[in-house]
Amino acid sequence: MATTPTALTTDEAGERLDELTVIDVRTPGEYATGHLPGAHNIPLDRLGEAVPALRSAASRAGLLMVCASGNRSAQACAALAEQGITAATLTGGTHAWVQHGLDVLRPEGGRAVWAMERQVRLAAGSLVLTGLVAGRRWPAARLLSAGIAGGLVFSALTDTCGMARVLAKLPYNRAGATDLSATLAALQD
Repeated sequence: MATTPTALTTDEAGERLDELTVIDVRTPGEYATGHLPGAHNIPLDRLGEAVPALRSAASRAGLLMVCASGNRSAQACAALAEQGITAATLTGGTHAWVQHGLDVLRPEGGRAVWAMERQVRLAAGSLVLTGLVAGRRWPAARLLSAGIAGGLVFSALTDTCGMARVLAKLPYNRAGATDLSATLAALQD
C-alpha cells in the first residue's frame, strides 16, 4: 500500500495526481460545479458505504480526500483512519486548487451550487435573524436564535455540522448525483 502524508499541498498533490486515487467528499451538486481531474464523488454522508471499496483502492495507491476547503476531507480521513485506511487530505481543498491555477473538470450541465460552508452560513444567519425579528412581536421566537447559536457552538466543539448534513439532502445538492454503486465498483477494480 502506498503511504501518503496526512495532508498534501496543492503543489504536492498536483505532482502526484497520477499516482493517487482522488475522492471528492462534497455533495454531488458541489462536485458537478468542478472537481479535480480523475476524482470520484463519494459524499461524506455516504462514506460508510464506501469503506470496502476505499480499502481496496488504498491497497493499490494512496488516497487523497478532497472537499471545498479541507474540513470535510479531514473528517473523511479521520473516519477512514478509524477503519485502518490511510488517506491524505488536500490542504485548502478545491478552493486552493483553483486559486493555484490548476485544472478542474466541469461536467456538461454542471451548474453553480454554493459550497456547503456558505450554505450553512446563509441558513444559520437567516434563522438567527428570523428569530430575532420575530422575537420583537413574539418573545418565544427568540428561542429559535438561541437554538441555532447552541447548535453552532456544539458544531465548533465537536467539529461536526448537523445543519450541513440536513442541507446536503436538499434536491439542489443531490442534483446530478453520480451512481455510487458504479463509483464503488470502479474503485474495487
